[in-house]
Amino acid sequence: MDTRDNARLATARNGQPLALELIDLSKTFGETVAVDHINLSVPRGSFFGLVGPNGAGKTTALSMAVGLLRPDSGRARILGVDVWDEPIQAKTLIGVLPDGMALPERLTGREALMYLGLLRGMDEATVRQRAGELLNVLELDRNEHTLVIEYSAGMRKKIGLAMAVLHNPRLLILDEPFEAVDPISASTVRVILQRYVAAGGTVILSSHVMALVEQICDHVAIIARGRIVAAGPLDEVRGGDSLEDRFVELVGAQIAGGEGLSWLAT
Repeated sequence: MDTRDNARLATARNGQPLALELIDLSKTFGETVAVDHINLSVPRGSFFGLVGPNGAGKTTALSMAVGLLRPDSGRARILGVDVWDEPIQAKTLIGVLPDGMALPERLTGREALMYLGLLRGMDEATVRQRAGELLNVLELDRNEHTLVIEYSAGMRKKIGLAMAVLHNPRLLILDEPFEAVDPISASTVRVILQRYVAAGGTVILSSHVMALVEQICDHVAIIARGRIVAAGPLDEVRGGDSLEDRFVELVGAQIAGGEGLSWLAT
């Protein structure tokens, strides 16, 4: 039974659409196949990890899933809404933290949140309240009047996350949300995301850190060379091994030992 059959069964069993469904999705850049006809089902209410080596197609797949990049073929559905047939409706359902997110750098952190909230049609009082709470919880309140262009890499990641959750979406898609974030802030972000999932939301998170995915995710997919090589509940995918060992086995990677670097530290 392939992933598409599993997706149809998952939808039929609970009578509700999947949080995200990728159907035969593909993308080619020149002669490079970035995403090779992948199928993926993300259950509602899951904390879903997407892992893969550099260049595996994670960012390309997620960009197509949220409507930032048009696929060559295939479909993407968010809670049953087709991303390309009904883009406005689909995008109201999601919050996105993309890789290399472009931020309004000539605004302060608070101004950026206010601007985005009002652009989404939220009332000013609600935006002001939520912006204040997010800035406080993410420890950006002391820098709320600092221009975003002056933010550190970690601060930029946190304001990007605040912008993703501001409108209380039903699905969060986060590309490397913990990258460059200090340990204390990372713990805060983890708690925020876990509470969000416990309240009925769905999180899709891409990461290179296997230990992190094992700690916080209940479902996982491994992507390599533009294809999904394993997907499902975490325990099923790792099959009694650590996720890192299973990842190396499935991806077929060879661990380099630094041969040929005899000059190093001599």
